[in-house]
Amino acid sequence: MFKMFYPYEYVKSVFCIDYDKLYQMGYRGIIFDIDNTLVHHGDDSTKEIDDLFRYIQGIGFKTLLLTNNEEERVLRFLKNIDSLYICDAMKPNKEGYLKAIEMMDIKKGETLFIGDQVFTDILGANKSGIASILVEFIRLDNEIKIGKRRRVENIILSFYQRNKKYKNRLGDIRKEVD
Repeated sequence: MFKMFYPYEYVKSVFCIDYDKLYQMGYRGIIFDIDNTLVHHGDDSTKEIDDLFRYIQGIGFKTLLLTNNEEERVLRFLKNIDSLYICDAMKPNKEGYLKAIEMMDIKKGETLFIGDQVFTDILGANKSGIASILVEFIRLDNEIKIGKRRRVENIILSFYQRNKKYKNRLGDIRKEVD
């Protein structure tokens, strides 16, 4: 019933992913969401994220940011990062995802999507036939309220956690984080 919303993997953060293992598995491109996936909503990139992109690209991955944000916000985020991007992507429409694959000049089966939202990021990746990794959304310590959409996502994720058929479809790609 909810399978279109199920990610291939669900991890705590982008830092909990073994990118070396993903590269060994044949993946060559990673499409990232920005807000609440890489940084808190609206924030600039951090040194840790800049370093992560350098590391990922050093392995050999191509990267692309796929966002519903405007270009001004994306360019501010990319100040210290060299990456392709698509703004105003209208996620979960699959056109942006497919354009991303084309821009990276790779095959669909070599592409991963990493994002924090089931109803936009994961649904769009699944509609496009792209493997997806859901990360827990970034929120500040003093943020208590979550929206209605996040509450519904939690219900879907509780079904996902119980469904062994859809969990861990990428295998053992988690790494221990200090």
